[in-house]
Amino acid sequence: MSKKTQLPLADQAVLITGAARRVGAAIARTLHAAGANVILHHRTSGRAAAALARELARVRRGSAETVQADLLDVQQLPVLIAAARGAFGRLDILVNNASTFYPTPLGRVTPRQWEDLMGTNAKAPFFLAQAAAPALRQRRGLILNLLDIHALRPLKQYPVYSTAKAALVMLTRALARELAPEIRVNGIAPGPILWPEEAPDAPLRKKIIAQTLLKRQGSPRDIARAALFFAAEAPYITGQILAVDGGRSVGW
Repeated sequence: MSKKTQLPLADQAVLITGAARRVGAAIARTLHAAGANVILHHRTSGRAAAALARELARVRRGSAETVQADLLDVQQLPVLIAAARGAFGRLDILVNNASTFYPTPLGRVTPRQWEDLMGTNAKAPFFLAQAAAPALRQRRGLILNLLDIHALRPLKQYPVYSTAKAALVMLTRALARELAPEIRVNGIAPGPILWPEEAPDAPLRKKIIAQTLLKRQGSPRDIARAALFFAAEAPYITGQILAVDGGRSVGW
């Protein structure tokens, strides 16, 4: 058996939004290592996306492409899907990873913040899924949405973000019904994996980690492994949300 046929995602094409850094980059590396060709979406992180594409190309020539788009511009989303499909002549998996995350204390929320948070976390995944559906049906493909445990238990000072992720939970389940039986749709809900750029102070970080059953912070690799599971090992699973949170959603 050749090395190529041993790779569970050999020749599959995967579009990952927000793939240049952090969790998106970890998912890209993991699915690429399983044989996938990856399309790395970015909005402003062009240099990081290009560097990651070069890194992956050194492993397997011609296996990574980059594409730029503003996910808040709905008119760009079919163009993004067409570019992703054209990169490798097919599209097997769409990973809706891109997200915005920042506090919006009640009483000071602006319409622009609402549009931004709802747009990246719910609106864009919906319209990307809609645009990608014809290509994914041909491949009996997968849509994988990156959620948050705070979709079910709201994070204080983040009402709009929590609401947007709750909408994405329902969207994941609704799309699973709408797109069956050809396309599977699932979600991953991370717990404390990476702190945001405006990280909480040390006492709050310790408190959050203490609320996990495993008493430790996870890593982007944990999320990437879950993505690989859904992509390669879960052909009979759809409409499901997997919490990768060290048990925090149980021991809250």
